[in-house]
Parts: sequence; C-alpha cells; structure tokens
Amino acid sequence: MSEPKDKRKFCTPMQETNSPFLPTEEATHKPIRVGFVLLEHFSMMAFTAAVDALVTANLVSPTPLFRFTTYGIDSRTAKSDLGISISTNGWLEPLQTEGDDRLDILIVCGGFRCALSEHPLLTAKLKAAARQKTILGALWNGAVALAYAGLLDGRECALHPDNHAFMNERFAKVKVSKRVLVVENDRATSAGPSSALEMMLLLIKGIQEIQGKNTVRAIREILSCDQAAENRDTELVQITDDPSFPDILRTLLQIMSANIEEPLSVDELSSFAEISRRRIERLFQTHLDTSPSRFYLELRITHARRLLLQGQDSIASIAVASGFVSSTHFSHCFKDYFGLSPSQARQQRSD
Repeated sequence: MSEPKDKRKFCTPMQETNSPFLPTEEATHKPIRVGFVLLEHFSMMAFTAAVDALVTANLVSPTPLFRFTTYGIDSRTAKSDLGISISTNGWLEPLQTEGDDRLDILIVCGGFRCALSEHPLLTAKLKAAARQKTILGALWNGAVALAYAGLLDGRECALHPDNHAFMNERFAKVKVSKRVLVVENDRATSAGPSSALEMMLLLIKGIQEIQGKNTVRAIREILSCDQAAENRDTELVQITDDPSFPDILRTLLQIMSANIEEPLSVDELSSFAEISRRRIERLFQTHLDTSPSRFYLELRITHARRLLLQGQDSIASIAVASGFVSSTHFSHCFKDYFGLSPSQARQQRSD
C-alpha cells in the first residue's frame, strides 16, 4: 500500500518549526529585491532587525524569497551608530531605479545621530524610485529623507520621537503618527529597532499574498521566542503554551511534551486530563487540524530533529529518546517528513 500523499506535510504549528529543514522545491518566482540606504550613523539594531526578517524568510521558505543589497551615501562604506564601519554592496550614484535591475523595495536607514539635512542625490533617487512604483520605507528617522523628496505629503509616517518636532516644523504636509510603525500601500516607516522588525513582517505578509501569513508565523517562531509576555514573564513561549488554545488543549500538549521518550496512548491522555477520547480528538481537529496521534508523532519527530542536528548522540540513542521502538522505524518516519534519512540530514548539516 502506498503512503498518503500528504505524509510529509506537518500540521501548521509543526510546519513553522520544521520548515527550514523540509525538502526544497525549484524556484518559481524571482526573489524580491530589497535595497537599504545606510545613512551615516545609521542604527545598527534597526538595520539588522529588518535584514534578519528577510534572511529568516529565506530560511523558512523552500526557495529564496528575498535578495538584499546595501548602499552607502558617498562610498561603499557606512558608519553605524556603534562607530563600526561596514562595507556596503554599492553606493548611491550607480543605484538603478529603472529597468530590469531596479529594486522592488528601497529602505532608508536612519539613526539617533543621523544628520537631518537633505542629501540631493538621495532625494533624486527616491523620487525616481517612486515613479517606478517601488515600495519605499524608512527606519528610525529615515522618513525625513522621504519627506524631503515629497513622498510623504498627505501621508502618515512613523519616526523616532526625538524627530517628531523637526518633522512637524519642517514638513507641514506630512502627518507624524503616534504609532511606532505605519505601513500603507507603497510606504512603510518605523520608529526604532523593534518596530523595524514588525514593519518588515507586515511588508512580507502583504507582498507574499497567500503565503505571507504562514511565512510571517514561521519567522516569529524563530525570532520572537524570547519576547516577554504582557505579564512580564521571562519564560520562553513554546508551541504547547499557545495562549489562543483552550486550557484543556494546552494541558494535553504539555503532557505530550513531557512524555516524549515514552509516548502515551490517547486513552492514557484521556485518563490524565480527565476528558473523553472523543473530546480530545475534536480539540485537535478543531485547533490543529490533525489527530492527537499524528500531532504526537510530529512532536517527537521535531524533538528528534533537534537532537540529531544539534548534538552528536547516535541515531539509535536519538530514536529511543524520541519514543521510537527502533532506529529503523525512526529513520523511515524521519525520511517521510524531511526527505532525507537521519544520517543524510546530519551529514548535510555539517557540509
């Protein structure tokens, strides 16, 4: 009997966790080209937060989604707010704003000590990019450059609070927002490092249309694991702690997570949680679109994948630690999901 066609497809939460390790497919679309203009004394934290979103989006996708380049103002170097100069891919003068080589997104990266005076060449490049319907963005006080180009007239924008007074005084047609980020149509602005990441996630979600939501969820799975909850709890948030799930489902997931090496049957879960087997099945189907046994298998496979790629234990030991009756059974299940045997996956990771 042949295996079901969706054998390798994890349920949504496990798909997000495992997506960087799943078999890749041939690219069907060209990567979206994103350019960052780094102003002198740009915020390194805001810039890296924005870039991290793009890099992680590529990591969690079967094919590269984005390609980014950096540009200095007058040279191929730019000094950050940390006093560290970094090499850029190019500089402003030869930046292409038309033709096949033009960027899809162009973002100006500002910082606390960035000068707020106009740079005529940057203004010209931004105007030219706008004529080509390029999405334009800004980090920290990079929105000031967009304002000089008249590209925020009649629009709302976000920028660092220290620069609100300057923007209000100098650009009467620009509406300075009290929000930390504003993403509307072909403009995106943010006020600092944290909002820079959120701004990029909104852009990714919008640009990718159908798949954008799943990509953003996968990025958050990786980059937001240490965000403090509203109650200032500093514990890491795991899939078993998803606050959107009913308490009883979270209890069941926590029981499963605590019993990886010796998996429990659905009847045993029913006994521990003091609810019927039928209710357990309905909970998993409603909130995870899968069965309890299928989810439990994926939880164990994910646990095994982490042990396999992050440690040096033998495959047999990992199989036992993940609740598999034999290394052969483990290898078959692993290959069903990841397209590689455990030994091949470990070798590929070390190459």
